[in-house]
Amino acid sequence: MSTFMLAGMVFFIALGAPIAIAILAASIGGIAFFTPLPLVLVAQRLMTTIDSFPLMAIPFFILAGNLMEAGGISRRLVEFAKALVGGVQGGLAASCVLTCMIFASVSGSSVATTFAIGAIIIPAMIKHGYPKSFGASLQATSAELGVIIPPSIPLILYGVAAEVSIGELFVGGIGPGILIGAALILFVLVYCRINGWGKEDHVGRLPLLSATKEAAWALAMPVIIIGGIYQGVFTPTEASVVAVVYALLVGTIVYRAISWRDLIGVLRRSVIASTIIMFIIAAAGLFSFLITRAGVPAAISAWITSVVSDPAMFLLAVNVFLFLVGMFIETSAAIIVLAPILAPVAISFGVDPVHFGLIMVVNLALGMITPPFGVNLFAACQVAQVPLERIIRHLVPFVLVIVTCLMIITYVPELTLFFRNLAY
Repeated sequence: MSTFMLAGMVFFIALGAPIAIAILAASIGGIAFFTPLPLVLVAQRLMTTIDSFPLMAIPFFILAGNLMEAGGISRRLVEFAKALVGGVQGGLAASCVLTCMIFASVSGSSVATTFAIGAIIIPAMIKHGYPKSFGASLQATSAELGVIIPPSIPLILYGVAAEVSIGELFVGGIGPGILIGAALILFVLVYCRINGWGKEDHVGRLPLLSATKEAAWALAMPVIIIGGIYQGVFTPTEASVVAVVYALLVGTIVYRAISWRDLIGVLRRSVIASTIIMFIIAAAGLFSFLITRAGVPAAISAWITSVVSDPAMFLLAVNVFLFLVGMFIETSAAIIVLAPILAPVAISFGVDPVHFGLIMVVNLALGMITPPFGVNLFAACQVAQVPLERIIRHLVPFVLVIVTCLMIITYVPELTLFFRNLAY
């Protein structure tokens, strides 16, 4: 049955079917042809999968990200980042990374970060003489921080699927997020200097004090959200609601940038995005239930432990496997399906489940910026109005930077566990 379901999923994806439809169709086929289970189980498992309190954070964080974009918060964050690091050659490119780090600490979504920040920063980079293809590839890569820096939707999914504390995962994501952000900033500053880009980045830059005053309400948002989770004031799910309320109040009352008509559009976009993600989660939950019932996780665990005896080699093999998976399978679906399989095996090798969760999320996040199905690439190309094939040349160095950081995260667990151990 498992072989049939995997082959069926690949077949439907090859036909161009949406990932959720491909997973659902393969699962229904597996039930109909290989089990005595009634088809009513499909509806039951779909509902059971999404009937989870932690998953409520997903639509709220998506809504918070859209409110930040509509309310002018994202624009003020860009101006603050430009004032902070934009005074040097390549500073505008560095401000793209820094803004994505700040925005990601509230939105939790890389695609939302791509659209919200890319719509502002990519035209600015083009105006300052950067190649359009470089701006698109940088934005797609920087937005990847949206699934690493807490709060993160993929980390929520991993916590639910692997039964790991979401609060611990959020705190554990701080170190890897800072590492990747710092590495990208350092790289773009050197890369821009080598290519002679960004010599006029200081033009039009606000003084730091003025930019900080303008962005004060926006900068307080991640402090409240992350600080509240860290201090135990509210849970990650409750933090998502706080993010929505804060973004709504700031956008409507403080900045007065959101009207009732704007709010309808924000809600519409958020509902559509949330529905797509929740549909993928529900379908992947059914798929995961069936392959677990068929004994696939136990079989894979037994096979891996018989072939690989060293934890370091296990982590290397997992990284290669997840990198390939991330190129073809949507991140949310991959986590829901693979986390229940791989997490127990990692624990048997002595790998902390929080550490493994960050390895898994960072690795699968690479799939967002690698062809053929990198969602961040398509989003950035849409914002920049540039064909996908034109940004590949600039994308390769960014992928190498992320892979280097991934190896550090994998083999230096203290980077992930330091803040977790400090908080818990």
